[in-house]
Amino acid sequence: MPILFLDFDGVLHPEHCHESKHFCCLPVLESALRQVPEFKLVITSTWRLQSPLEQLRQRFSSDVAVRIAGTTPKYFDLNDVPQTLVGYEREAECHAWLRMHEASHLPWLAVDDRSWLYRPFCKSLFLTDGRTGLGPTSGELLVARLRKLL
Repeated sequence: MPILFLDFDGVLHPEHCHESKHFCCLPVLESALRQVPEFKLVITSTWRLQSPLEQLRQRFSSDVAVRIAGTTPKYFDLNDVPQTLVGYEREAECHAWLRMHEASHLPWLAVDDRSWLYRPFCKSLFLTDGRTGLGPTSGELLVARLRKLL
């Protein structure tokens, strides 16, 4: 089962928005995910550091929430970061999760608004505009990218 690594701020809502707008882009993501039901989700957002997984799952519709397989480990807890990933925290966390779950062979895509957390030209990154989050047009592009991984 392919994996979608998911950030929240700058993806599911604009970065630095008022909390009343939190998760305003979630319907776009969930619509996209319903078109590719093969994908599991793993949360990479820093929200995972403040809230337990079950609380994070409650933000999602039930059909999407059951697909959330967990959260990535914290970069500073990793002790075997490959030299090529040092300094690229979020990508290193994704690779660590894949190794921990014996899933390194699976296709994956990370949805994030911060390119510097991944190696330059990372082919597994779907970059969003943090000022707006995931909009309808980028949602369609996301579906196309995910389908290419199947």
